[in-house]
Amino acid sequence: MPNAAITGTGVFTPSEIITNAELVTAYNAYADLWNAEHADDIAAEKTAAKPHSSEDFIVAASGIERRYVIDKTGVLDPTRMYPHFRARSDDEPSLMAEIAQDAITKALAQAGITGTDVDLVICAASNIERAYPAVAVEIQQLIGAGGFAFDMNVACSSATFGIQLAADMIKAGSVRAAVVVNPEITSGHHEWRDRDCHFIFGDVCTATVLQPEDAASGAHFKVLSTRCATEFSNNIRNNAGFLRRTRDQMEDRRDMQFMQNGRRVFKEVLPMVSQHMADHMADEGLTADDLKRLWLHQANKTMNSYIGKKVMGRDPEPDEQPNILQDYANTSSAGSIIAFSKYSDDLVPGDKGIICSFGAGYSVGSVVVERA
Repeated sequence: MPNAAITGTGVFTPSEIITNAELVTAYNAYADLWNAEHADDIAAEKTAAKPHSSEDFIVAASGIERRYVIDKTGVLDPTRMYPHFRARSDDEPSLMAEIAQDAITKALAQAGITGTDVDLVICAASNIERAYPAVAVEIQQLIGAGGFAFDMNVACSSATFGIQLAADMIKAGSVRAAVVVNPEITSGHHEWRDRDCHFIFGDVCTATVLQPEDAASGAHFKVLSTRCATEFSNNIRNNAGFLRRTRDQMEDRRDMQFMQNGRRVFKEVLPMVSQHMADHMADEGLTADDLKRLWLHQANKTMNSYIGKKVMGRDPEPDEQPNILQDYANTSSAGSIIAFSKYSDDLVPGDKGIICSFGAGYSVGSVVVERA
């Protein structure tokens, strides 16, 4: 069976940036408006006042300093607090497909191939723009690919799950060139009105090209091994869906946006991910000394520090575990691929590393790669 290789990556980064200072100003203005509107209930102790946020709180809680978004005007409007995307006609590309095309074009250029060489497109993201037709099929048409395409959602682990699936298809000989694309418009499903999480997410799109190793025309990474695992939990969730109307839940409801029980997630996910990576390494005969780099899911600086220390048996050096969280925030499934795309060119043949993403599900996916 042919070995699969990552031959190209691409990143679409929106042009608009929201700094922590801007975000805090908008959120605190929203909180003041809400508290004024509910002053009587707050005075009667029927409801609690919304506390202010702060830049120090955000950095201490997450390590995030800013985030890219497709629309900042709506997010920073205290009377709105979510993006404003214009309605598109059915004859126009969807927003997800549009940013996917940008990231894929960059990835294909790095791989030295064109869209016509692609025979598999997987659109893997936390929130797909529509139920059907699959956004991946629209992307397939935009880039001029053949073969077939489909959407998949394993939340923040979607990229690594998609890479495993594409690599398996290449090994089986069913496809020759695959694109796994992660258009993460997290600003649309995020709850910007919740102090505990209003700073977490940012928008981005990443794309990864996979081919048989013998088809690689330039520098590439061999996919040595992949591993995925899931374990059900409701601690990270979004309850919106197509049955919402049938339950008479069309009103503005908190549980229809991103929700998480942060303390339980921290307590339960970190041991799961650390053990998953340790087991994967052991089965491949790898030790920490064999690893040049870890490209981890960019959810929280403290979480990544914990995982890195468990995997390496010590605090990783900055170049061993690069973080992009401070600039991009949590970009769901795209985070580990941003880190891989931006911090892999310096590796030399024989250097090994692990791409790992984890999140809702719970889910965790790891990909062991080697610079060829």
